[in-house]
Amino acid sequence: MPVADSPRPPERTVSPDTDALLPSQLLDFLGCRTPDAWLDWALDNTELLLIDHAQCEKKAASTAMSLLYRYVDRPLLLSKMSQLAREELLHFEQVVTLMEARGIGYRHLSASRYAEGLRRHVRPQDPERLVDILIIGAFIEARSCERFARLIPHLDSELAKFYRSLVKSEGRHYEDYLMLAREYAASSIESRIALFAAHEAELVQTPDTAFRFHSGVPA
Repeated sequence: MPVADSPRPPERTVSPDTDALLPSQLLDFLGCRTPDAWLDWALDNTELLLIDHAQCEKKAASTAMSLLYRYVDRPLLLSKMSQLAREELLHFEQVVTLMEARGIGYRHLSASRYAEGLRRHVRPQDPERLVDILIIGAFIEARSCERFARLIPHLDSELAKFYRSLVKSEGRHYEDYLMLAREYAASSIESRIALFAAHEAELVQTPDTAFRFHSGVPA
Protein backbone atom coordinates (compact mmCIF):
# COMPACT_ATOMS: atom_id res chain seq x y z
CA MET A 1 0.00 0.00 0.00
CA PRO A 2 1.49 3.40 -0.91
CA VAL A 3 2.58 5.56 1.99
CA ALA A 4 0.67 8.83 2.11
CA ASP A 5 2.77 11.97 2.21
CA SER A 6 2.56 14.19 5.26
CA PRO A 7 0.67 17.44 4.58
CA ARG A 8 2.94 20.13 3.23
CA PRO A 9 3.75 22.59 6.05
CA PRO A 10 1.80 25.82 5.59
CA GLU A 11 4.58 28.20 6.62
CA ARG A 12 6.58 29.51 3.67
CA THR A 13 9.82 31.42 3.47
CA VAL A 14 10.09 34.60 1.43
CA SER A 15 11.17 33.62 -2.07
CA PRO A 16 14.76 34.74 -2.71
CA ASP A 17 16.36 34.86 -6.12
CA THR A 18 17.53 31.28 -6.55
CA ASP A 19 20.52 32.31 -8.64
CA ALA A 20 21.73 34.59 -5.85
CA LEU A 21 22.29 31.52 -3.66
CA LEU A 22 24.57 29.85 -6.20
CA PRO A 23 28.00 30.72 -7.61
CA SER A 24 27.73 31.72 -11.26
CA GLN A 25 30.40 29.19 -12.22
CA LEU A 26 28.29 26.38 -10.74
CA LEU A 27 25.28 27.39 -12.83
CA ASP A 28 27.48 27.61 -15.92
CA PHE A 29 28.94 24.17 -15.14
CA LEU A 30 25.52 22.50 -15.28
CA GLY A 31 24.10 21.89 -18.72
CA CYS A 32 20.57 22.92 -17.72
CA ARG A 33 18.45 24.07 -14.80
CA THR A 34 16.22 21.68 -12.91
CA PRO A 35 12.85 21.58 -14.71
CA ASP A 36 9.82 23.03 -12.95
CA ALA A 37 8.11 19.66 -13.36
CA TRP A 38 10.67 18.07 -11.03
CA LEU A 39 10.18 20.84 -8.47
CA ASP A 40 6.41 20.30 -8.46
CA TRP A 41 6.98 16.55 -8.15
CA ALA A 42 9.31 17.09 -5.19
CA LEU A 43 6.87 19.34 -3.36
CA ASP A 44 4.15 16.72 -3.80
CA ASN A 45 6.47 14.03 -2.38
CA THR A 46 8.23 15.65 0.56
CA GLU A 47 8.47 12.39 2.49
CA LEU A 48 10.26 10.65 -0.38
CA LEU A 49 12.38 13.76 -0.89
CA LEU A 50 13.75 13.55 2.66
CA ILE A 51 14.21 9.78 2.64
CA ASP A 52 16.11 9.83 -0.63
CA HIS A 53 18.06 12.89 0.46
CA ALA A 54 19.28 10.93 3.49
CA GLN A 55 20.19 8.03 1.24
CA CYS A 56 22.12 10.35 -1.09
CA GLU A 57 24.16 11.72 1.81
CA LYS A 58 25.06 8.19 2.88
CA LYS A 59 26.05 7.25 -0.67
CA ALA A 60 28.17 10.39 -0.99
CA ALA A 61 30.08 9.43 2.15
CA SER A 62 30.53 5.90 0.80
CA THR A 63 31.90 7.22 -2.50
CA ALA A 64 34.42 9.40 -0.68
CA MET A 65 35.52 6.45 1.46
CA SER A 66 35.93 4.26 -1.63
CA LEU A 67 38.25 6.86 -3.15
CA LEU A 68 40.21 7.00 0.12
CA TYR A 69 40.80 3.26 0.01
CA ARG A 70 41.58 3.02 -3.71
CA TYR A 71 43.91 6.00 -4.15
CA VAL A 72 46.11 5.88 -1.06
CA ASP A 73 49.08 7.53 -2.80
CA ARG A 74 47.37 10.89 -3.42
CA PRO A 75 47.64 13.09 -0.30
CA LEU A 76 45.44 15.92 -1.56
CA LEU A 77 42.65 13.50 -2.46
CA LEU A 78 42.98 11.78 0.94
CA SER A 79 42.61 15.09 2.74
CA LYS A 80 39.64 16.33 0.71
CA MET A 81 37.76 13.01 0.68
CA SER A 82 38.28 12.47 4.41
CA GLN A 83 36.71 15.85 5.14
CA LEU A 84 33.93 15.26 2.62
CA ALA A 85 33.05 11.84 4.06
CA ARG A 86 32.73 13.30 7.57
CA GLU A 87 30.53 16.15 6.35
CA GLU A 88 28.26 13.86 4.33
CA LEU A 89 27.75 11.53 7.30
CA LEU A 90 26.92 14.53 9.48
CA HIS A 91 24.37 15.61 6.87
CA PHE A 92 22.93 12.09 6.88
CA GLU A 93 22.49 12.26 10.65
CA GLN A 94 20.89 15.71 10.39
CA VAL A 95 18.39 14.60 7.74
CA VAL A 96 17.42 11.49 9.72
CA THR A 97 16.96 13.59 12.87
CA LEU A 98 14.78 16.04 10.96
CA MET A 99 12.74 13.15 9.56
CA GLU A 100 12.22 11.65 13.00
CA ALA A 101 10.93 15.00 14.29
CA ARG A 102 8.37 14.94 11.48
CA GLY A 103 7.31 11.36 12.05
CA ILE A 104 9.01 10.05 8.89
CA GLY A 105 10.82 6.72 9.16
CA TYR A 106 14.02 6.12 7.23
CA ARG A 107 13.81 3.20 4.82
CA HIS A 108 15.66 1.89 1.81
CA LEU A 109 14.67 3.21 -1.60
CA SER A 110 15.77 1.89 -4.96
CA ALA A 111 18.35 4.10 -6.64
CA SER A 112 17.46 6.42 -9.48
CA ARG A 113 19.13 5.97 -12.87
CA TYR A 114 21.06 9.22 -12.42
CA ALA A 115 24.41 8.17 -10.96
CA GLU A 116 24.60 4.94 -12.95
CA GLY A 117 23.66 6.84 -16.09
CA LEU A 118 26.75 8.99 -15.58
CA ARG A 119 29.10 6.22 -14.48
CA ARG A 120 28.52 4.13 -17.59
CA HIS A 121 30.64 6.70 -19.46
CA VAL A 122 33.67 6.37 -17.16
CA ARG A 123 36.87 5.28 -18.89
CA PRO A 124 38.19 1.94 -17.59
CA GLN A 125 41.86 2.71 -16.87
CA ASP A 126 43.52 5.09 -14.42
CA PRO A 127 44.30 7.94 -14.28
CA GLU A 128 41.45 8.60 -16.74
CA ARG A 129 39.06 6.55 -14.60
CA LEU A 130 39.80 8.66 -11.52
CA VAL A 131 39.42 11.90 -13.45
CA ASP A 132 36.01 10.85 -14.78
CA ILE A 133 34.80 9.75 -11.34
CA LEU A 134 35.86 13.11 -9.90
CA ILE A 135 34.06 14.99 -12.69
CA ILE A 136 30.92 12.96 -11.99
CA GLY A 137 31.29 13.81 -8.30
CA ALA A 138 31.39 17.49 -9.24
CA PHE A 139 28.19 17.14 -11.27
CA ILE A 140 26.34 15.28 -8.51
CA GLU A 141 27.31 17.89 -5.92
CA ALA A 142 26.53 20.79 -8.25
CA ARG A 143 23.10 19.38 -9.12
CA SER A 144 22.35 18.74 -5.46
CA CYS A 145 23.30 22.32 -4.66
CA GLU A 146 21.13 23.68 -7.47
CA ARG A 147 18.13 21.60 -6.40
CA PHE A 148 18.43 22.68 -2.78
CA ALA A 149 18.36 26.28 -4.00
CA ARG A 150 15.31 25.62 -6.20
CA LEU A 151 13.45 24.06 -3.27
CA ILE A 152 14.25 26.63 -0.58
CA PRO A 153 11.64 29.28 -1.51
CA HIS A 154 8.85 26.68 -1.32
CA LEU A 155 9.71 24.96 1.98
CA ASP A 156 8.76 25.58 5.59
CA SER A 157 11.23 27.71 7.54
CA GLU A 158 12.99 24.85 9.34
CA LEU A 159 13.70 22.83 6.21
CA ALA A 160 14.53 25.94 4.18
CA LYS A 161 17.13 26.99 6.77
CA PHE A 162 18.69 23.52 6.73
CA TYR A 163 18.82 23.36 2.93
CA ARG A 164 20.30 26.85 2.78
CA SER A 165 23.19 25.61 4.94
CA LEU A 166 23.67 22.66 2.59
CA VAL A 167 23.94 24.93 -0.45
CA LYS A 168 27.24 26.20 0.95
CA SER A 169 28.72 22.81 1.77
CA GLU A 170 27.57 21.10 -1.42
CA GLY A 171 28.96 24.02 -3.41
CA ARG A 172 32.32 23.52 -1.71
CA HIS A 173 32.21 19.79 -2.48
CA TYR A 174 31.57 20.57 -6.15
CA GLU A 175 34.62 22.84 -6.17
CA ASP A 176 36.79 20.21 -4.46
CA TYR A 177 35.83 17.45 -6.89
CA LEU A 178 36.48 19.67 -9.88
CA MET A 179 39.80 20.89 -8.48
CA LEU A 180 40.94 17.29 -7.91
CA ALA A 181 39.90 16.28 -11.43
CA ARG A 182 42.06 19.07 -12.86
CA GLU A 183 44.90 18.19 -10.49
CA TYR A 184 45.13 14.55 -11.57
CA ALA A 185 44.40 14.96 -15.28
CA ALA A 186 47.32 14.75 -17.70
CA SER A 187 45.66 17.27 -20.02
CA SER A 188 42.63 19.54 -20.28
CA ILE A 189 39.39 18.03 -18.97
CA GLU A 190 37.06 20.44 -20.77
CA SER A 191 35.96 17.86 -23.34
CA ARG A 192 35.13 15.38 -20.57
CA ILE A 193 33.19 18.04 -18.67
CA ALA A 194 31.20 18.81 -21.83
CA LEU A 195 30.47 15.12 -22.38
CA PHE A 196 29.22 14.56 -18.84
CA ALA A 197 27.29 17.85 -18.90
CA ALA A 198 25.34 16.63 -21.91
CA HIS A 199 24.57 13.25 -20.35
CA GLU A 200 23.67 14.82 -17.01
CA ALA A 201 21.30 17.31 -18.62
CA GLU A 202 19.59 14.50 -20.51
CA LEU A 203 19.10 12.51 -17.30
CA VAL A 204 17.45 15.39 -15.43
CA GLN A 205 15.21 16.43 -18.32
CA THR A 206 13.88 13.03 -19.41
CA PRO A 207 11.03 11.09 -17.75
CA ASP A 208 11.29 8.85 -14.69
CA THR A 209 8.55 6.67 -13.24
CA ALA A 210 9.67 7.06 -9.60
CA PHE A 211 10.50 10.29 -7.78
CA ARG A 212 14.02 10.60 -6.39
CA PHE A 213 16.21 13.54 -5.42
CA HIS A 214 18.16 13.17 -8.68
CA SER A 215 15.34 11.85 -10.86
CA GLY A 216 14.22 13.37 -14.11
CA VAL A 217 10.75 14.73 -14.74
CA PRO A 218 7.64 12.65 -14.03
CA ALA A 219 6.68 10.25 -16.80
